[in-house]
Amino acid sequence: MQSHPPISASRRARVLAKLTLALALAAGTGAIAPAAHAAAGYERGPEPTEAILAATRGPFSIADTNVSSLVVSGFGGGTIYYPTDTGQGTFGGVVIAPGYTASKSSMAWLAERLASHGFVVFNIDTITRSDQPDSRGRQILAAADYLTQNSSATVRSRLDSSRIGVMGHSMGGGGTLAAANSRPSLQAAVPLTPWHLDKSWGGVRVPTMIIGAENDSIAPVGSHSEPFYNSLSGAPEKAYLELNGASHFAPNSDNDTIAKYAVSWIKRFVDDDLRYDRFLCPPPGRSTTIEEYRSSCPHS
Repeated sequence: MQSHPPISASRRARVLAKLTLALALAAGTGAIAPAAHAAAGYERGPEPTEAILAATRGPFSIADTNVSSLVVSGFGGGTIYYPTDTGQGTFGGVVIAPGYTASKSSMAWLAERLASHGFVVFNIDTITRSDQPDSRGRQILAAADYLTQNSSATVRSRLDSSRIGVMGHSMGGGGTLAAANSRPSLQAAVPLTPWHLDKSWGGVRVPTMIIGAENDSIAPVGSHSEPFYNSLSGAPEKAYLELNGASHFAPNSDNDTIAKYAVSWIKRFVDDDLRYDRFLCPPPGRSTTIEEYRSSCPHS
């Protein structure tokens, strides 16, 4: 199995060095430059706007390929969505896992939407629909290894294997925490209304955004999302978004709030794209869709 050494510190240093240089150049010309942001990371796509993030599709056209469970080991196959563009370099990758009793179809909307913002996204099925969170975490990592090492040449030609994020719903969200805890070289994690019996995740060293739901009766935020967020003492960055009036199953259908902040988090930490900081920092206030938002903002 391929080794995955931690690389976040070196990448962060590179980003800060480039940003410092760009700001110095801007100061020398008297310019205040969003271009400073554009030079810092792995930016893909146009300058982000509220309208782009609210649209049901991002700026990239996408294609997909199915991966049969018969040709993989350690997870249940799935569908890979990827940008058709070949002119902007490689893209970061994201693995998404479904929740208890659910299949990949429950997360297809988010997988397609995320891919259309410039990511190679592997929306997976689990081995059985009753697999528990730690098993789902191992399956997420097995899928990440397949994506980077054994997916088709078309997919791998578009993928930067050093930039992988993870995401999942319910027990898949608990699995997302477990995967991040096991593999600190991951660049970002987004557990969605996560469920896990373990409430302490101080070992996670991955930038993590937890999205909970105010009216979740299956994984109530008071006993799941909030304790998870509070325990992330080792994460270099963290955020907690609570959806106003939403249920446990909010991530299973089109949700502009989930999409906006999940895309922004993945863009910011998988792509090091500082243009997305403004959607995350300063933190958004309470609204008709957001009950609460906490974060480690400002990002270092």
